[in-house]
Amino acid sequence: MNLRAVSTLVGLAAGAAAQTPPPQATHPDWRVLRQDEDWSKPRAGASSPLDAIKHVRLTADGRAWVSFGGRIDDRFEAWDGFGFGARAPGDRDTFNLFRMHLHADMHFGEHVRVYVEPRTAQSSDRDLPGGRRVTDVDTFGLYQGFLELSAPNGGAPVRLRLGRQSLLFGAQRVVSPDPWNNVLNSWDGASLHGTVLGFRTQTFATWFVPNNPTSLNFADRERAFYGVYATKDASKHDRGIDLYLLGARRPDARTQGTQGDERRHTLGARSFGPLGGPYDGEVEAALQTGEVGDERANGWFAAAALGRRLPDACGAPRVFGGGDVASGGARPGGHVGTYFQNYPLGHPYLGYADVVGRQNVLAAHLGASWSLAEATTLTVTGHALWLYDDADDLYAANGASTAPSIDPTGREIGQEIDVLLTHRFGRHLDVYAGWSHVFTGDGVKGPGVTGSDVDFVYVGTSFVF
Repeated sequence: MNLRAVSTLVGLAAGAAAQTPPPQATHPDWRVLRQDEDWSKPRAGASSPLDAIKHVRLTADGRAWVSFGGRIDDRFEAWDGFGFGARAPGDRDTFNLFRMHLHADMHFGEHVRVYVEPRTAQSSDRDLPGGRRVTDVDTFGLYQGFLELSAPNGGAPVRLRLGRQSLLFGAQRVVSPDPWNNVLNSWDGASLHGTVLGFRTQTFATWFVPNNPTSLNFADRERAFYGVYATKDASKHDRGIDLYLLGARRPDARTQGTQGDERRHTLGARSFGPLGGPYDGEVEAALQTGEVGDERANGWFAAAALGRRLPDACGAPRVFGGGDVASGGARPGGHVGTYFQNYPLGHPYLGYADVVGRQNVLAAHLGASWSLAEATTLTVTGHALWLYDDADDLYAANGASTAPSIDPTGREIGQEIDVLLTHRFGRHLDVYAGWSHVFTGDGVKGPGVTGSDVDFVYVGTSFVF
């Protein structure tokens, strides 16, 4: 499943217009990271009144200009059987999530840029385990705010960003803003963007910014995140390649009975793009080394997906399937064998109900997506989920262990079916609705849960400008 499909799933990429604009009106695609949109030239033949604010001259010669924009999201969620039937405080509830991001992208000549993106995120009462989570509410915060300095380097300038910024790499299996959460991830630090041997590279040294729902957010200097990510884009005839080396540090971690400050390095690669004819696919894998406290820590993950388009069938469907696996530990205490998932988006890969994270998991999926109308898409996906190693815990989507709810004699987590319907109203508004059902497996039972099936229903809107 590619990045565009991921963005569609969470309702955060408005995509192409429902009606074709005049030929002279060209517009960049909306991006999850809005700073990646190029509004450097005024667009002729504007198709929306909001286009007037996308390129506003600050000087008569046009060398200084600013682009304004924003995104407003609202999502209603209803749960029954949350947490596999958590007994306390309960497993059934309905609540609403709302967020608004506004941004100003200011350019002063060709070499200086200032980008500012404040946000607010709100949630109604949530009477499920965890209550209102730190990823639900941020009364008023700075999501991104950085200074960018660029220098010419032939046809590919080098850009240095200093300040608060968000990171999104590849298919988001390892590093993502996590746009399904109401409060997106951001980091403080520096990143250097350039081109080396045909690869777009991003080298960065940052600290994670944990969210404080009611006050200003500051970087946690004990949660460093650094590395380099290189991408060669796919074309119509050539496959794309991602190569990365990432480092992460977090204090007082606890994994399968081993506790202490954690340091991990992740070396990975991804191949993606066309496979000939109507087929496309991707393969991604990574190895980890490091320490938790005084003990060695190693881990790995692998993922593969294959898709085929059927343009002559009703609804021109795309069928797809694949699998994901991430290592677990063979025994508690001592050496850690559990993969550490860093900052991933697991939502579209391991099931929309988010009952499991990319740690100690073995998963397979099969699905299809149909175009019901020009702007309407239906996607149906089935997942099968197991523990990779039954000596290790089940890990939630946020990486937390849910060990007390697991029967150590079973590996079956369950099966999940996801149904998602999306519709686009022009360039600015998306509406989506979905239902997920988890058939809980025999390996999920214990004193904290009933082991019941999980139902998840949601309806959302996304307005982008």
